[in-house]
Amino acid sequence: MIITSVRVEGFKNLGKIHLKPNEKYNIIIGKNAQGKTNLLEAMWILTGCKSFRGSKEKDFIAHNGRSMRVKLKFRDSVRTQKIEYDLVKSQNGRSIFLNEVKVKGTGSLFDVFKCIVFTPDDVDIIKGSPEKRRSFIDMAFAQLYPSALTHINKHNLLLNQRNAVLKNVISLKSMRNELEIWDKQLSAEGAYVSFMRYDYVKKLSEICAGLYSKITGGNEALELVYRSNVFSEDTLKEGFNPSASEIYYKKLSENIDYDLKFGYTHTGVSRDEIIIRINGFNAKEFGSQGQIKSAALVIKLAQAEIYSKQSKEAPVVFLDDVMGELDENRQKLVFDIIKNMQVFITTCNESALLPEIKGKIFRICDGNAAEEDDYVSSSGE
Repeated sequence: MIITSVRVEGFKNLGKIHLKPNEKYNIIIGKNAQGKTNLLEAMWILTGCKSFRGSKEKDFIAHNGRSMRVKLKFRDSVRTQKIEYDLVKSQNGRSIFLNEVKVKGTGSLFDVFKCIVFTPDDVDIIKGSPEKRRSFIDMAFAQLYPSALTHINKHNLLLNQRNAVLKNVISLKSMRNELEIWDKQLSAEGAYVSFMRYDYVKKLSEICAGLYSKITGGNEALELVYRSNVFSEDTLKEGFNPSASEIYYKKLSENIDYDLKFGYTHTGVSRDEIIIRINGFNAKEFGSQGQIKSAALVIKLAQAEIYSKQSKEAPVVFLDDVMGELDENRQKLVFDIIKNMQVFITTCNESALLPEIKGKIFRICDGNAAEEDDYVSSSGE
């Protein structure tokens, strides 16, 4: 997958920008707060995923602006495609066009344009809440199998409905037996998500183990373990089967009294945990800052490797202000994994990059980007 043209206007602090990226490396250089990350974020929202910075849609338009527009042209293995995302402050909603046909919602883009982004905030996969880890696993798996997104979203909707019924039962607005309607449906979707997560975490852990050993010279070991709130390890190893929904339903039924006491669901995939261990110890609790950064980098690299091996299309890679913090060996590992992908790199200092990284260079200042000659390293290579 190769981006061939980018047009951005009015996204946050960005003015009118038109770029024709290099098929390999694109280095976006500028001081802090000039718009480097905003440019990546503008392209990222065309994946159909939420902003990797947690921005809400209303914040896409500058405070004193009236509208924003992002247009992208990219080439996959079959054809050239176009995506346009328009948002006007004075109007409700947004307009999204895929190949000049208006589509409903960002979900239509999820199976079309694929990116993987590396940011300094990736350490939250390890240091953050269990929800951060669950969300990462769900998104990574759904990028590979877009139909999984339907199950994830349906589960979340059903869970919200069940919690609403719990509150109604407590306030005597609903009967207790109404929960059975939601529990049957929730069990089917929750069981699917459980086994989906288990399979992906197992695959991710295998690749992470090799990469982390390489990055630490074989001195440390990284492991990811999926802990289901419903299923035992032995049950998960057996693989998904029709009885999984029955096990999930039984678990929900056993905890109804507890749920009614507090007014929300305590059982299910919304309570799962992904444990990340370094040398057998929980990295969140015992990992050093350096170990956590290395582990987060390796996890995202493993995500990229899984995607490139299993998908027909290599994803576009965004490296947002992460390369400058990596030593030469870690940079080489990164570029070895993503060597067959189109890459966008933001940095304040291009001299911090490996000399062999050549491509187009764009300097960004006050929200405007200017293309320079092909990037040539300071070593003259």
